[in-house]
Amino acid sequence: MGIMIEGTGVAAKYLWENGITLFKVRDEITRVRGKPDFYYFPPEQPPVTEDAQRALDWAVDNKIKSGVSGEITTSDVLLGIWSETDSPGHKILATLGFNDEKAKELDSKSAGPGFLEG
Repeated sequence: MGIMIEGTGVAAKYLWENGITLFKVRDEITRVRGKPDFYYFPPEQPPVTEDAQRALDWAVDNKIKSGVSGEITTSDVLLGIWSETDSPGHKILATLGFNDEKAKELDSKSAGPGFLEG
């Protein structure tokens, strides 16, 4: 949801263009994970799940392997989430219509020298 809330990155725009909205993502998260406990106050810095850490590691590794310098972008993070096929994030994206073809299209949009996020 963070990618969608941020809203100005290439990944957020790509998801919106393909009909994957913040509201659909939120509803699907609720369907998969259950209704949130509104009386639970998470720690100031909640721990990162194993799936999320692997997705972030994938994004960093993929950026390094690409040889393109610069920051990790929202596209890198989204593709990292997609790479974790057993994760809730991957399943939610797949349910909302994201697939390998769209991942390749997003990757090609955000690849190459001179690409700037946002």
